[in-house]
Amino acid sequence: MAALSQVIDPELGVDIVSLGLIYDVTNDAQGHCVVTMTLTMMGCPLTDILSNRIVTTMKAVAGVEDVAINLVWSPAWSIARMSREARVMLGV
Repeated sequence: MAALSQVIDPELGVDIVSLGLIYDVTNDAQGHCVVTMTLTMMGCPLTDILSNRIVTTMKAVAGVEDVAINLVWSPAWSIARMSREARVMLGV
């Protein structure tokens, strides 16, 4: 999660962890990492950009060999998932 907090949503200027987009991160002994996440909306135009940044960021973590992104829609994202700091930054 610490590494993913460095991935900034280019549209909002807030990291994806604070936005509440990351639901889970697992890493097994072979270095296979799975990031379970959602987006603020289906059809988000930044999906590929965020995915590429997540993969690049996670591969830089010691012990991570490959990264898979598990994109889910349940539970649905809402403003309530955002950190207090993110809500303040965005004026929500």
